Amino acid sequence: MESISILGCGWLGLPLAKSLLDKGYRVKGSTRSFTQLSHLKSNGIEPHYISLNPYVIGRNIRGFLSSDVLVINFPPERREDIESYHKAQIKSLLYELKFSQITKVVFISSTSVYPDLNREVVEEDAASPEKSSGRALFSVERLLLSDKSLKTIVLRFGGLIGYDRKPGRFLSGRKGLTGGESPVNLIHRDDCTGIIQSILTKDIWGEIFNACADTHPKRKDYYLEQAKIGGFDPPEFDNTEKSGYKIVNSGKLKRLTGYVLKYPDPSKIRDN
Repeated sequence: MESISILGCGWLGLPLAKSLLDKGYRVKGSTRSFTQLSHLKSNGIEPHYISLNPYVIGRNIRGFLSSDVLVINFPPERREDIESYHKAQIKSLLYELKFSQITKVVFISSTSVYPDLNREVVEEDAASPEKSSGRALFSVERLLLSDKSLKTIVLRFGGLIGYDRKPGRFLSGRKGLTGGESPVNLIHRDDCTGIIQSILTKDIWGEIFNACADTHPKRKDYYLEQAKIGGFDPPEFDNTEKSGYKIVNSGKLKRLTGYVLKYPDPSKIRDN
């Protein structure tokens, strides 16, 4: 089986690493916290301290990158120069990859690359992101896909939910919220790990995929119901029309990979 390095073994990366270990892969995981190294090791993951500031620093960087596949799984940092800084981080990583055996990259992106077009969006619609984080991700997507020495897959995940990320807590008690009539674009963590495994199994590269649940409930309806389920204080929405929105279409992912979502409707998720 292939060896896989996961740059960013946090909320998504750690369960992904565990699921890949169960499938027989050899997994290396990175963290920016020295205290987490022993936790990774205890879970059977080869631990590495790696940080991008924006240059790659850490212990045994070449050892970490001695794998077949690299999963890049860390979001842009919240800072004023987010666009240039995030691009510098990935450029420094690409430099290190020139000295590694890695030829395949899975880049975890986000649906924030899409502007609010007030309609359904597909992969080709990410031309001019409105948010700085979306512009940072979109720039890095192009940087990775343009590197001919790598086979890259870009996964644009919706808002991540599941387990301790309980949506009812997200807006609990907040007042004067807008966009109550707008649809939400969410995906459960189990589907994120399942989709990545499907990509690796089917050996699909050079593509961009949206990855969201099939249904897109109204923001107001969804968060009020989730607050009720979780026992949180309900949020209050202004009585306004739809604000800017998008409905992220994941049809391409399902067509090319055959992946079937475990949680196609976020409104029906209860226990995890």
